[in-house]
Amino acid sequence: MSIFFHEQLYRTDTVMAKLKEVPVTICGAGALGANLTENLVRAGFGKLKVIDRDRIEERNLSTQPYYRSDVGAFKAKILANNLYRAIGTKVEAETKELTATNTAQLLKGSGLIVDVFDNSTSRQAVKDYADQTGISCLHAGLSTDYAEVIWNEVYRVPSDVNDDVCDYPLARNLVMLTVAVACEAIVSFVATGEQRHFTITLKDLSVQSLKL
Repeated sequence: MSIFFHEQLYRTDTVMAKLKEVPVTICGAGALGANLTENLVRAGFGKLKVIDRDRIEERNLSTQPYYRSDVGAFKAKILANNLYRAIGTKVEAETKELTATNTAQLLKGSGLIVDVFDNSTSRQAVKDYADQTGISCLHAGLSTDYAEVIWNEVYRVPSDVNDDVCDYPLARNLVMLTVAVACEAIVSFVATGEQRHFTITLKDLSVQSLKL
């Protein structure tokens, strides 16, 4: 029986074949990126690359799928190792900082880019590269009790005023809601080519589809 038996029954063989072959690059292995990567692997995606320069800190453990024994190690490498052990899927891990000067190198070969970085400079570099190359790119981000999942053509990079702030509110439930919505948006795009945009608010548990 396939590891993806239940997913296959729901998605169909045709869709599962598409998920297995599309090369997806995930920019960020933090709260959104790490959980998103895990969801995509467990949903049947077979060609994933994750980019993140950061190392695991103790404060990451409540919202990210890492362990106390992982503290101090590179997020991308630990994520790739854990998912290979769990599912047998090889995830390519890049522990470099993505900048405007190396996007072509790090994002080369992507069939789909997912931006879940936590800073505006890197988000802008990803957006610019997607604009220049025409590669489809989904951006997902959150703040306090609000999150959004927006495709590149209508995405606006947020202000960098609150970038790199360690002490910010972050609820695990908002992370997981956003990850689920982003994953479904990605699967839907791969299966049908449709780009669906969403906003999520935690206090009222609302997921709204945006018609842009």
